[in-house]
Amino acid sequence: MYEQSSWRFLVFMSQNIFIGAAWPYANGSLHLGHIAGCYLPADIFARYNRMIGNQVLMVSGSDQHGTPITLRAEEEGTTPEEVVNRYHSEFLDCWEKLGISFDLFTTTRTSNHRDTVHDIFETLRMKGHIYTGKSLLPFCHSCQRFLPDRYVNGQCPYCDNPDARGDQCDNCGKPLNPEELINIRCRISGDKPDIRETEHFFLKLSDFGEDLLEWVTNQRHWRPNALNFTRRYLEEGLHDRAITRDLDWGISIPVTGYDNKRIYVWFEAVIGYLSASKEWSAMQGNTDLWKNFWDGNAKSYYFIGKDNIPFHTIIWPAMLMGYGNTQLPYDVPANEFLTLELQQLSKSRNWAVWLPDYLSRFDPDPLRYYLSATMPETSDSDFSWSDFIKRNNDELLATFGNLANRVLTFTYRNFDGSIPLPSNLDTEDLRLLDKTQKLFETVSDQLSGCHFRMALNSAMDIAREANRYLEQKEPWKTIKNDASKTATTLWVSLNVLNGLKIALYPFLPFSSEKLNNMLGFNETLDQIGWQWDQSISALPPGQKLVEPFPLYEKLEDDLATEEIRKLKDTRP
Repeated sequence: MYEQSSWRFLVFMSQNIFIGAAWPYANGSLHLGHIAGCYLPADIFARYNRMIGNQVLMVSGSDQHGTPITLRAEEEGTTPEEVVNRYHSEFLDCWEKLGISFDLFTTTRTSNHRDTVHDIFETLRMKGHIYTGKSLLPFCHSCQRFLPDRYVNGQCPYCDNPDARGDQCDNCGKPLNPEELINIRCRISGDKPDIRETEHFFLKLSDFGEDLLEWVTNQRHWRPNALNFTRRYLEEGLHDRAITRDLDWGISIPVTGYDNKRIYVWFEAVIGYLSASKEWSAMQGNTDLWKNFWDGNAKSYYFIGKDNIPFHTIIWPAMLMGYGNTQLPYDVPANEFLTLELQQLSKSRNWAVWLPDYLSRFDPDPLRYYLSATMPETSDSDFSWSDFIKRNNDELLATFGNLANRVLTFTYRNFDGSIPLPSNLDTEDLRLLDKTQKLFETVSDQLSGCHFRMALNSAMDIAREANRYLEQKEPWKTIKNDASKTATTLWVSLNVLNGLKIALYPFLPFSSEKLNNMLGFNETLDQIGWQWDQSISALPPGQKLVEPFPLYEKLEDDLATEEIRKLKDTRP
């Protein structure tokens, strides 16, 4: 009988981990670029850290202020309230169906958020980091109003992109002010606006340039895109930025005499990470609990797309420095962009796979697998329907799904629906178990460093090893004349599956939980945690299996043609 001592992955010291995911504008549905860019990697990282015993707080929320909201409302002839309520509800539904495990997904319209923004605004103002000054802003004669930054387009002065916005150029990533645009035009009327002087509040970013550069220089564990962009931007020198706008939608200014202006969204949205932490704390019945994640001893991770890098590596850290909070970002794992069928995702051109549509027709884990396997961690990646189908069928289904199905089905039929009793393990048995044991170290290192594609591939390598092991052992043949050897082969295979359900859980939570249940366990994987015990006691012979069923479905090749046709037919 197999009596090898057990092995477990143990965590000896729990750590507080704060995870912030970018706040999506509540002005439209989520598409796959949003998921690949920040929400899926944030969820994988959160699930892993919870499993190893760390205390995790993962927050985000609907960004319900700013010009994207008011623009959408004007286009629809409705109110900003109606727009944000509709899409916030849709976001919550998507997170549940896709398995994005926020501890809190809130909004920027709560009184708690307003009060937190006012507190930071006033603290920075009292310390001299916020001041009033004159600003040159576009004024449209046709609209009879000053135009906030997203109400204008024009040529970027840095990279010549002809369709840069008034707050940022999506092509080069540079933050902009509207008056910097060349050939500026109003998005509503199409007219060229005048540039007029108006009074606003400014964040004195120039106060923090040297401290930020010293801090950023030490962040050698950051991805090159975040580190290089931030250092280059800081070395060029920081300029003060206006943080209020002529709007009636947003957070009020806590200073008398500015009733017709609002704190602008790029300043107040990042404060949502702190306000959401406070809101979560109050929901736990302990108004001080949030401090555990903001006391300078926790590790803060911000999952964003590359277009949000400066807001999280420069502006938010500067605000925290000025406010007096020492919980600066530990890491900002900014992903590159996801394209669709080799074309840039575009809301205006309706060139996107919209998440609500996908989730209404397909299972979540195949999408989580595909976006994890192709995640744009170091360069842009592409979603294509044909590749999605191929990876679903050839990798997820054929490699992992079929391994689980054939081992469980064969065992269930031939060993009375129970875990079989192994006998002495040979070299091949022990080699596979040893590789599975080492998998946990490898995947832990990769997930801790936010290398999600590598971690997924490492786990899938063990599934490939297990398939080769089965082909070598041929239990469908040995069952005819050597039940003991067959039992050993199947027990080893089941034990590997018992490890893979854990290693793959951060990526494939729904199907991993189903596998856990089919193996006969009553505890959830969150309760089991990041530990794999390869001993007899952890996978006890005689434990009843649940009747197996396939974890994944085959997708037909002609689905790709149909989905691409739909994309082209819905373009304006």
